[in-house]
Amino acid sequence: MAVNALMFLVEIVGGLHAGSVSLLADAVDFAGDAANYGLSLAVLSMGVLWRARAALVKGLSMGGYGLLVLGKTAWAAVSGVPPEPVTMGAIALLALAANVSVAVMLYAFREGDANMRSVWLCSRNDAIVNMAVGLAALGVLGTGGAWPDLSVAVVIAALALSAAWSVVRQARGEIAAHGVAAPAGSPCGREA
Repeated sequence: MAVNALMFLVEIVGGLHAGSVSLLADAVDFAGDAANYGLSLAVLSMGVLWRARAALVKGLSMGGYGLLVLGKTAWAAVSGVPPEPVTMGAIALLALAANVSVAVMLYAFREGDANMRSVWLCSRNDAIVNMAVGLAALGVLGTGGAWPDLSVAVVIAALALSAAWSVVRQARGEIAAHGVAAPAGSPCGREA
């Protein structure tokens, strides 16, 4: 959690300084990951149903983040200017080191329940994103245009939406499988 919260601050400042949509998107993702890790820890000792509910919330937030990034990318495509590639690349490398260290710690949980799987997917996706942001910085440096940065922002959004779909689907399955039948006479067939 601490690594993600710190990298959120670094990437917000760096993304604003460099004018990079992909760095700003990754910064928001770091903030979301810190919150998701906190939620995962809060429900870790609870039953499967509560962990699945937490995963559902996290999956929906990942989907919302993906849609937000798509919107920001569209806005920047219309009104943006190319980002500063050296700052963008340096911060991408720092973020990659941070995310790889977290992903290594979480590797054992990649096949767990929806709650733990969502934590692993966040870390894996973040490392992939950081490599893409670094490549985008090279693309901006080489072309002088904003399109490499904007293209990576679209990839970031697609990863978030894909992970959200996976986590929401698994969490809904776990909720359906572990829901508690309502008492006789109740209008609901499952625990809410």
